[in-house]
Amino acid sequence: MTSVDLTGFQTPGRGRGVLDVFNHGYLLRLLIRKGTATRYRNSVLGWTWSYVKPAAQFFIYYFVMGVVLQFHRDVENFAIYLFAGVVAINLFNEAFGNATHSIVDNRALVRKIYLPRELFPISTIIIALIHFLPQVAILLLACILVGWTPTVLSIGAFVVGLVIVLMMSLGLGLLFGALNVRYRDAQNFVEIIRMLSTWASPVLYTIVMVQTALPEWAFRIYMLNPLTTAVELFHYAFWAPTTSTPTETLAPSIVGDIFLSLGICAVLIVIGQLVFRRFERSFAQDL
Repeated sequence: MTSVDLTGFQTPGRGRGVLDVFNHGYLLRLLIRKGTATRYRNSVLGWTWSYVKPAAQFFIYYFVMGVVLQFHRDVENFAIYLFAGVVAINLFNEAFGNATHSIVDNRALVRKIYLPRELFPISTIIIALIHFLPQVAILLLACILVGWTPTVLSIGAFVVGLVIVLMMSLGLGLLFGALNVRYRDAQNFVEIIRMLSTWASPVLYTIVMVQTALPEWAFRIYMLNPLTTAVELFHYAFWAPTTSTPTETLAPSIVGDIFLSLGICAVLIVIGQLVFRRFERSFAQDL
């Protein structure tokens, strides 16, 4: 009996997880175009909301922390410091939140055809990155006005910080995106994490204040949060060059914290992928 060569085929419903996304670039681009086109459909202001919402958030934080609590007296160029942290956290909150709802929001496609389900959370994270760009543009303009000049280190810090935020969003997005299909309580945990993200990172306060207030062991636990490292890298990239002492703005252990944060994010992606693969078998039935 002649054997049939099946090397070019895959078992239906089985794939390589996140790696399969690279083989479905066309579908990924379609999902991204759909997400960006429908985000502000039937909206009068449209893409202007990408500027208005972070601007309103910044002014509220600046009024409370800068004007009421007078933090602007202790932090040089406090407005730049604050906004650099805000845009980093906003990217995480939007990417993580969108990834969590991505499977449920695309239930019609999930129930009808098979395609790598990781396409949905990854596409929403890329969409969040696209809407993050206007905020960075505003931040860059403000930095340039106060004398910011780019350096290799500042650009590198921004890129590494951005990678940490996106990796953490992907890991948690895969995890809670899968859990949210079967257990809708997951979205409540997501909202708690998003609420705490602003306060658990040095956005509204400085890392020096935390280091002074906490014992060494507690401070090391605080630094285990990858978002803390990412926010500090954003500060180094945008805020530090506008200050009189840019070399003293980062924690002494920042290099070690970078590798630790990247490692933690990699572990989160592995855990998220494993949970996602475990639950995706029943996505169609649960939806």
